[in-house]
This record gives sequence, structure tokens and C-alpha cells, in this order.
Amino acid sequence: MLSQRTRYAIRALLHLADSYGKGPVPLADIAAAQKIPAKFLTVILSELGRAGLVETQRGKDGGYRLGRRPSEISYGDVIRLTRGSLALVPCASRLAYEPCKNCVTQEQCRLRWVMLQVRDEMARVLDTIRLSDPVPVPLENVAAE
Repeated sequence: MLSQRTRYAIRALLHLADSYGKGPVPLADIAAAQKIPAKFLTVILSELGRAGLVETQRGKDGGYRLGRRPSEISYGDVIRLTRGSLALVPCASRLAYEPCKNCVTQEQCRLRWVMLQVRDEMARVLDTIRLSDPVPVPLENVAAE
């Protein structure tokens, strides 16, 4: 599951994507519209800024804007930045690989093989979908789990 931090980061970036090209958006506006605590949002936007996804403008008309076009930011970029990896188990991670504790050898582990396939497919999907992409189905048709 995605962390609250990752979900907030995605929501904040989508809010900025909706305002792309219209100037900076005040932090308070993003926080209120997306129901994100302002202090937590400040930390998240700072992290996104260090990665170049967000830019800050200070002053009376200041705020935040995307550091890249919405079509240049994938969901995979954001999840990797805020979560560290797309893998569900550490032995399937490309960026944060660790052998699993209490596991058979990697050559014998059938779960690792499955998780590598899941990671690759998830990366393919998340790296293809951009902030600029429209939602393909009405949200009311998506089943809750």
C-alpha cells in the first residue's frame, strides 16, 4: 500500500498540474483543497523541490509550481521518490535491494521470481502514466477494496 506521504505528494502534484502555467499556487490553497495538513505538506513539497519536481516562488504572489511539465512527471517518479522503491519485497528492489531475512536461497525462492515480475509490470504501468494523463474511467465505476 502507498504511504500517506506518497498519496499526499501525488495529490499535491496533481493540484499543481491542474494549475500548470497559471503561476504559483499558495501552500494554503493546496493544503485546503487537498485536505493535507500544511506542516506535512511543507515537508513534502520541500522534498519534491530538492528532486526538481516542484519550484518555489517567494513573496506576496509566491507559492509552488511544477518544476517540469506535467507530461514529464510519471507516477513512478513520485512513488520512487517518496517510497524509495516499487518492489513489494526488498529482494525484488532495483534501487534498495536487500536479501530477505529467513529466506531460502534466492535461486530457490519462487516468491522472489513472482515479485520481480510484479515489480517490472508495476514499473511499466507507473512509468507510463503521467500527471497530465486524464483518468480513463469515471471514479464512481471503480470498485473499492
